[in-house]
Amino acid sequence: METGSLYVVATPIGNLRDITLRALDVLKSVDIIAAEDTRNSAHLLQHYGIATQLTALHEHNERAVTEKLLARLGEGKSIALISDAGTPAISDPGSHLVKIARQRGFRVTPIPGPSAATAAVSAAGTDSAHYLFYGFLPAKPAARRKALQPLAHLPYTLIFYEAPHRILECVDDLAAAFGPEREVTFARELTKLFETLHTCRLEEARPWLEGDAHRQKGEFVLVVEAYTGEEGEAEEAEALRILQVLLLELPLKQAVKLAAEITGQKKNHLYEQALEMRAGEEDT
Repeated sequence: METGSLYVVATPIGNLRDITLRALDVLKSVDIIAAEDTRNSAHLLQHYGIATQLTALHEHNERAVTEKLLARLGEGKSIALISDAGTPAISDPGSHLVKIARQRGFRVTPIPGPSAATAAVSAAGTDSAHYLFYGFLPAKPAARRKALQPLAHLPYTLIFYEAPHRILECVDDLAAAFGPEREVTFARELTKLFETLHTCRLEEARPWLEGDAHRQKGEFVLVVEAYTGEEGEAEEAEALRILQVLLLELPLKQAVKLAAEITGQKKNHLYEQALEMRAGEEDT
């Protein structure tokens, strides 16, 4: 075990036997384990007889705790970063600690293992040579619909995470943005007792979820098939994505002008789209 090193350790997403032998070696050998929820992680550590010191690092304290952990790395201590489930810093806390540790010259070592996103894609049966992992969509409806707009015509399999209390409104927005015929695979409670994999068209998604109350429970990975329509529509989607990014930093007219120059799309059309995007922001 190297001193002054940070290990980013993937842990099981459900089934405790999905942890790697290397991960167990690291968790036993480091001086400190930084965990998203120490109570949750304690069950995993107790299961494998690991007594390493635990400290909490979550979204509410990450920046403050990062400095304390960096000080320990500076003293030559070794630290393992884990999340509640899966790979840390992917839709979970930890990226700030990793970034600052690398900036200050500490060794950061990934210990790969379980990930809900890759598990879902591997079992979805979609053409996933190219895919885009989005993670969690915005919680507010207007912001969620705005986020989906530039994704509608991308030629990549799309991967989303979603919480059970938002799953119905999420699939409604997916159907509206991507069209009712696109296929979606629900990967629910992966590696757990009630693991479910179900593929259907987006227009069938809400009826399937409502067909059994248990289908709306648990954490979801949604795998949406890639857009396979006209090339021109994909180009427009990319233009809208670029316009959306520019609008975050520039005045509307300047963003439209640059987007038109970059993409070759008509300025008047992009101007109308920009007005709609700004109107959507006001509704949130």
